Amino acid sequence: MTNCIQIYTDGSSRGNPGPGGFGIVMKFGTNEKTVSKGYRLTTNNRMELWAVIHALELVNTNKYPIHIYSDSKYVIEAIEKRWVWGWEKKGFKGKKNEDLWRKYLQLHPNYTLTFHWVKGHAGHPENERCDVLAVQAATSSTLGIDEGYEQAKRLGLL
Repeated sequence: MTNCIQIYTDGSSRGNPGPGGFGIVMKFGTNEKTVSKGYRLTTNNRMELWAVIHALELVNTNKYPIHIYSDSKYVIEAIEKRWVWGWEKKGFKGKKNEDLWRKYLQLHPNYTLTFHWVKGHAGHPENERCDVLAVQAATSSTLGIDEGYEQAKRLGLL
């Protein structure tokens, strides 16, 4: 797959909610980039989705198709089965992570995306690397604030 961008993602939370993080491995040809980030209070699903969003925000071209690999059925099925567009039509009533899904929906039309589900903790090399990055980010001493989660918590929406 030399004419596409490959993105591998994983999210982690130490408690749900709890400290969390995500890990990303991006590949294009012989180039590779890894990224991770941790948050003091979040959920696993948020980190899985945030990883996809953050990776797409890092892509600076729409000239190549993008293949995204994730072990999150929550993310993959919401997109592949088009549930997220139904949630949007209904104003995300009763759905969690509205802030992140709205971010994703803004990015989606800019790219040609194909999603692939990979079984987590099953020896897939890039998924395993992403998992290590996500756990390291979640357990680091410098954790950011997941504003969307903490605001929803303050407002009693969770």
